[in-house]
Amino acid sequence: MRPNDSAQVATKGYRSTWKKNTSIAPKRFARASSSYETLFDYATKKARIAAIDARMAEPDFWNSQEKAQTTLEERKSLNSVIAPLDEAIKRSDDLAAMIEMAAEDPSFAAEVPGEIGSIETLVDSLKLKALLSGRHDALGAILSINARDGGTDANDWAEMLLRMYTLWAQKNGYSVELLERQDNEEAGISHAAVAIRGPMAYGYLRGETGMHRLVRISPFNAEGKRQTSFAAVDVSPEISDSVNIEINEDDVREDTFRASGAGGQHVNKTSSAIRLTHAPSGVVVQCQSERSQHKNRATAWKMLRARLARIEEEKREAAEAAKYQQQAKTGFGSQIRNYFLHPDQRVKDARTKFQMGNFHAVLHGDIQGFLEAVLRWRAGQPVTEDDE
Repeated sequence: MRPNDSAQVATKGYRSTWKKNTSIAPKRFARASSSYETLFDYATKKARIAAIDARMAEPDFWNSQEKAQTTLEERKSLNSVIAPLDEAIKRSDDLAAMIEMAAEDPSFAAEVPGEIGSIETLVDSLKLKALLSGRHDALGAILSINARDGGTDANDWAEMLLRMYTLWAQKNGYSVELLERQDNEEAGISHAAVAIRGPMAYGYLRGETGMHRLVRISPFNAEGKRQTSFAAVDVSPEISDSVNIEINEDDVREDTFRASGAGGQHVNKTSSAIRLTHAPSGVVVQCQSERSQHKNRATAWKMLRARLARIEEEKREAAEAAKYQQQAKTGFGSQIRNYFLHPDQRVKDARTKFQMGNFHAVLHGDIQGFLEAVLRWRAGQPVTEDDE
């Protein structure tokens, strides 16, 4: 047998199969493309992008910076779904054409497996995005962190989590705005809230709501004993003014108080901080990050609307719990993830069982695997552990 004979024999097998199916291959890929277009509401999203582009071309678009920025964020969110879908449709069409040509020209046979693998990777990414179909998943997120049990270690742990989420956001091209921060006198923070803005920020982060537990040798204990610390994370969608969240102002009590922590004499000597208490739900939010009482009030109301929107979302999810393999755990009372620095280094999610052995990588923002595992877990899909 000559050197090229084996390649020709292998190609012959492929060729006979392609000849048999050539007439239906384009139709099969066309059906798959059509299915994904329906799943992602492709036509509606494309029309909305076109409408936004037309609005952006109008001379008064930038008259309101805040509205313009909100519109740009919406376009970016829509495009994060449409762009990879466009690419998948184009490449599936190219693959169908490649299969047809390979039936006649064996030189195309070697390219087909690689192209199939590449498309499968792209489709897996689209499948994950398909899980981000909640009412508010495309919005930005307001993420708050509160130190719980563990004394100073808990305050330090809360600040470590704040840094972790900030690094994750930066690595993924999201913007981060600090809304509220209360420093602990000795170390770390008592409370912090940030707005993380970008495509599907809330969809990815909403599963982070719950208790995060750290086990380590305490750097604040002179005897070097092991310490268990807890910090509570709460994630709500950042609701724009265009979304109607009904709040009876008579149900909200507003308190003003002097801000604490860093910020200069003005912050500490004037009652610029705002606390809002929503009586029916018991939700309490506060903001003291700005010198202006007016700005703190506006931010506090935004945080309150976000929290109430999440509560409504949780009610809807509870009503549709039968669609999921497991009911998602939410609230400060649920311990969702364990972070170990002693006796070994690992991070393991209590819900999905997904884990990573590189503790420091996780604390440097490498949490995408955990976020995706929660999305799959909520939809009843299998989760693969990462034991790196």
